[in-house]
Amino acid sequence: MSRGLTRFRYLLGEAADNIKANRTTAVIALATTTFTMLGMGVFLLLYLNAQEALGSLKDEIKVIVYLRDATAPKEIAQLREELSRDPAVAAVEFVSREQALATFRAQFPSEERLLSGLGDNPFPASLVVQVGPAYRSSEQVGALVRKLKALAEADEVLYSQDWIENLAVAVRYLRLLGVGIGVVLAASMVTILANTIKLTLYARREEIEILKLIGATTGFIKTPFVLEGALLGGTGALCALFLLRTLFGLAESKLAVQGTFWGVGRGLAFLPDRVTVAFLLLGIMLGCLGSLVSLIQFRDARS
Repeated sequence: MSRGLTRFRYLLGEAADNIKANRTTAVIALATTTFTMLGMGVFLLLYLNAQEALGSLKDEIKVIVYLRDATAPKEIAQLREELSRDPAVAAVEFVSREQALATFRAQFPSEERLLSGLGDNPFPASLVVQVGPAYRSSEQVGALVRKLKALAEADEVLYSQDWIENLAVAVRYLRLLGVGIGVVLAASMVTILANTIKLTLYARREEIEILKLIGATTGFIKTPFVLEGALLGGTGALCALFLLRTLFGLAESKLAVQGTFWGVGRGLAFLPDRVTVAFLLLGIMLGCLGSLVSLIQFRDARS
């Protein structure tokens, strides 16, 4: 165990020496890696917050059934009981005409003049139907709406599924765009790191030949270069996370939406801990991949 740890420290030290020997190239590679990972992080942050907003909206899917004026209180009570037994319905709330008028006056006090000439109370009574969690797809909500429209007591049925579905489509396009840009950025990062490691390999090619002559294994020779790529990739990802957190804080305060995500959900959120760890691991993995590419190219050039 102690011997293995000592060997790892030696190999890690060799990787650090490689970076110091090509300081200028390493700094350029680190800066490029940082901004590449930052681009990935921005799209990831946008996608996760948009997904959270969509989930919050779906939790609030409600269908409003405006009742005919001639509907008797007993019929309304029976209708509420009937709807409550429907598995697609999570809850049913009755809003009387008086409650609807009071809500309008509370929310739009400056618009009460619009009510003049419309009688004492132009608002109809309504039932607010909250859709159950397992019945929130477009097809299922549509089926529920058609059932509600067929009710004899229903005068009009309104629901907000259309714009929620539009948001879902936008989130899907954002995911596809993020994946496409992420692949391009990842390929660029691997290429830049591969070229950086390749310069180190050419600079130390004589030393590599000597190591081979004295019996060093291929793994012993290659590991420092793989660790060099891992160090550059991991450090770049860490710097990108720091910049992303700083930009996130600035954007959050600038938009002044700490309470909600444009009025929806629980608010803007930074990357969860598990995503942050995965982001760092991605940087390390891409760095290792860049090293492996350079080692393959170096071997092919030598053969």
